Amino acid sequence: MAELLTGAARDARREAVGVLGEALRELVDATVRTEVDADELAAVAGAARELAARLRVAERGLRDIATVDDPAAGERWYSPVYGPGSPIAPPLSVDTSADGRVTAHATLPKAHEGPPGLVHGGTIATLLDHVLARALRTAGHGGLTATLTVTYRRPVRLGVPVVLAAAVTSTEGRRATAHATIASAEDPDTVLAEADGLFVALRPDAAASTFAGMSHAVSAWSARP
Repeated sequence: MAELLTGAARDARREAVGVLGEALRELVDATVRTEVDADELAAVAGAARELAARLRVAERGLRDIATVDDPAAGERWYSPVYGPGSPIAPPLSVDTSADGRVTAHATLPKAHEGPPGLVHGGTIATLLDHVLARALRTAGHGGLTATLTVTYRRPVRLGVPVVLAAAVTSTEGRRATAHATIASAEDPDTVLAEADGLFVALRPDAAASTFAGMSHAVSAWSARP
């Protein structure tokens, strides 16, 4: 079990992780847009497998947390939503305030396409779910998604900068709700999709069971003592 990094060591590795993640996002974008011939596809596939083998020389298990993460704060550097190291994250840039309000920005690439030229509805739901959870965590309320209701009002287009906003709407014990919207950055007042979420913080015993076998303690999804 690798120890979590801190200080300068973590900063240095996070920078390297982010550089690799950016390069891999470029590769993913090229992969889903390329029309090179079959021989070139085969050659690139071979090169990709060679690179994967180099990375697998030292890898963590499926339930192990990355050394660059901060699980107590919910910072996941390989998150598929916002992780700088993830090859599939948009990524999402998030700003928070202490009162539980979140503003986030992203531009969705071809890899997140649903109908031609449009962002996949599942990706939209994922982004909304994340900013809802981030708003609650910012306000000091941990928890997992219990229900998520998404209303799609207008298409979200690929390659168009979007802005997401989320805010806490209620808290009662271990339960909390929040509301989020997504709009184009050029027209933030026109809602393209919105969501309401109910989140429930885990009791300590439930958290221990849910995250059993994790390499490090996880508290960001638990009820506060």
